[in-house]
Amino acid sequence: MTGPDRSTQAAPPVPVAPGLIAELTARGETLAVAESLTGGLVVATLVDVPGASAVVRGGVVAYATPVKHSVLGVSAELLEAEGAVHPEVARQMAAGVRFALSVDGEPATWGISTTGVAGPDPQDGKPVGTVYVGIASAAGAEAFELHLDGDRGAIRHAAVSELLARMSSEVRGRE
Repeated sequence: MTGPDRSTQAAPPVPVAPGLIAELTARGETLAVAESLTGGLVVATLVDVPGASAVVRGGVVAYATPVKHSVLGVSAELLEAEGAVHPEVARQMAAGVRFALSVDGEPATWGISTTGVAGPDPQDGKPVGTVYVGIASAAGAEAFELHLDGDRGAIRHAAVSELLARMSSEVRGRE
């Protein structure tokens, strides 16, 4: 054996997660998560924070492209034309998960999403490390393009960190 398998080591903590949970709790706001390439890492990172249950509604791991349409309401035409790795897919995933995880007819205050290419091969004509993260609220949805380096694990963990940092900035910007 040449050394530890780095893909199974614990991920470094995401320092922004506790502050994000605290801020959303103080505001009485909720969060729903839609994940593709991160496969549940965003929700896992959030629920590692004590008190997250006051904020986090849950998550949808829409790893298979058809699930993005059937569960999250992403346009089938968009998925057919552009594939799953596209900024509009990230926007629609974030918007859709707010409603997919509604409680008593009330959507989550915020929806966030990840979609991208963790590797090792390109997907939908996009190179490894291309990631889109989405943030949605009643005010609308936006997506951010990221270009991340590393192996699958590094790209997936970096996507989580980038999304939560951007979400934290978005929440602070709406004070």
